[in-house]
Amino acid sequence: MKFVLAPDKFKDSLTGLEFCNAVADGILKVIPHAEIIKLPMSDGGDGTIEVVNFYLDGETVNVTVNNPLFQHVSATYLYASNSKTAYIEMAEASGLKLLTIKDRDCKNTTTLGTGELILNAINKGAKHIILGIGGSATNDCGIGMAKALGYRFYNKDNKEISPIGKNLSQISHIDNTHVNNTLSQVTFKIACDVINPLYGKNGAAFIYAKQKGASQKDIELLDKGLKDFSIIIDSHFKIESQSVLGAGAAGGMGIGTKVFLKGELISGIELIKELAQFDLKIKDADWIITGEGKLDSQTLSGKTIHGVIKSAKKHNIAVAVFCGKVELNSAILKQNGISYADEILSKASSFDDAMKNSYDYISKMASDFVKIIKD
Repeated sequence: MKFVLAPDKFKDSLTGLEFCNAVADGILKVIPHAEIIKLPMSDGGDGTIEVVNFYLDGETVNVTVNNPLFQHVSATYLYASNSKTAYIEMAEASGLKLLTIKDRDCKNTTTLGTGELILNAINKGAKHIILGIGGSATNDCGIGMAKALGYRFYNKDNKEISPIGKNLSQISHIDNTHVNNTLSQVTFKIACDVINPLYGKNGAAFIYAKQKGASQKDIELLDKGLKDFSIIIDSHFKIESQSVLGAGAAGGMGIGTKVFLKGELISGIELIKELAQFDLKIKDADWIITGEGKLDSQTLSGKTIHGVIKSAKKHNIAVAVFCGKVELNSAILKQNGISYADEILSKASSFDDAMKNSYDYISKMASDFVKIIKD
């Protein structure tokens, strides 16, 4: 029998690869000659870098760049020289995690450091760049990133504008005459799981700026900036920015990556599946076994398991799910394409036991599962 193992991580308990190893141990105890393919997954959240490197097999590159407040910080990205592919997480250079709570102020933050990481990867020889845009501390519509790559932004008096959120309304024109000349030779795929428009009540500022340190007055200023700048963007790039799904992601970085990088916005799980050649490798599988810490209604709306099920349905492959906790009843599971489900918490003596011994529980669950299906 052929089994494909395609889990997300179990937060604070198991990595995706550890889950794969545990399930493989359990299966092989019962079916010693089973064909097992390990394809750890992620939906673009924390821990994605380890999953990406499972497929890229790259080196970690360390660069000194500007943090969101123009202070020097050490940031890393992955680079695989054999495929000339780089994986960059925006949060490494422009993330909330780099600032104390009192320093969060997204009207004064920049994505410049993210652009510097991109530039470093291009100079290293990257022809394909995957950019994760979660966890940002910014609301500058990507103009900081663009500045690092040679774009310049000017006001009506032809003075260059500092690339921060509160200055967006001042921009009257974009100068792309000094853009890095190799930028057009690089393909960009952007991991983006939100569909917020650029501005308005569901836009970047109103939905996300508060957690980045913005007051109500700041939010209104930033929203106006995004709206004003969208007019400049639309005119310069011949686009309707407000109609782009995900334009408002990461403080407008969604639209910024689309216009300045010609990037393609893709959901995190679809991007990882593409990197893993998932749909190709699952062909002829008897079962796909997936899992994550908690299976609830949120899981089935764009998270890892949802993405796995989507591919499984396409190829008519049965899906089993092993989780820490399953909060959905059997009817909902079946309705969503899950043929078998099991959870650790119904077996463990306590939550602490479940967390500490999750590897052993998952391995035993896998053995129990294959005993049932092989008969």
